Amino acid sequence: MESPHKGKTGIRRLVNAFNYSRSGLREAFRNEDAFRQEVLLAVVLIPLAFVIEREMFGRALMISCVLLLLVIELINSAIEATVDRISLDDHRLAKRARDIGSASVLIGLVNLAVVWTLVLLN
Repeated sequence: MESPHKGKTGIRRLVNAFNYSRSGLREAFRNEDAFRQEVLLAVVLIPLAFVIEREMFGRALMISCVLLLLVIELINSAIEATVDRISLDDHRLAKRARDIGSASVLIGLVNLAVVWTLVLLN
């Protein structure tokens, strides 16, 4: 069964999508420690990118890596919530889903560190 909101079009659909996104960000911030930590990291790193990098392209790379990390964390949190919704029992597939989501966050963090290092070393 599809969502009753799927039939919406035009401005109503855009307003609904914006409200769902805002709600998702609020829920992630309230309930996910890792997301809060990464938002704090973003609050520090994004302004820092403007201070320490003069080139627009370098700034764009640095900021996009920070934002990408937030996106990855949101997807990881959605995977974890879905797994928990299905069952709280220990299951090898649930563990696999959680571990893969966690690995994606780790790769995002490594990507952030590598890009920032390379841009700063220029």
